[in-house]
Amino acid sequence: SFCLRRLHARYVADSMLRIYTYSKCDTCRRALKFLRDRQIAFRQVAIRETPPSLSELKVMASAYGNVRKLFNTSGRDYKALKLSEKLPGMSEGEALSLLASNGNLVKRPFLIGDDVLLVGFDEAEWQAPLAGTARS
Repeated sequence: SFCLRRLHARYVADSMLRIYTYSKCDTCRRALKFLRDRQIAFRQVAIRETPPSLSELKVMASAYGNVRKLFNTSGRDYKALKLSEKLPGMSEGEALSLLASNGNLVKRPFLIGDDVLLVGFDEAEWQAPLAGTARS
């Protein structure tokens, strides 16, 4: 019984929406407010300390049709690494590995769950995919 409860708790945590954010990001704060106002259950992850996994990035890139849409092109690291010049010559695998190794490069917020894949925050764009999401 104790084991089953632990397994269920882990499943619930794994299936819960995960939102990768940066604490100083206004867009991330607006996205969090959007979720809280609608009482949508989520687990917040600090994107700089714990970037999305390679598998999460692959799923998101597939949903968006292009790995380049996952890059935070206005970020300091993106500019310092001159990725606007280098990215066109990179393979998708190289780009995904780079994103997985540096959370500052990932466009945020990065929201992923069973049936939800969203990058960046646009309230209108978030309405429909989150309409039937589990309440906290």
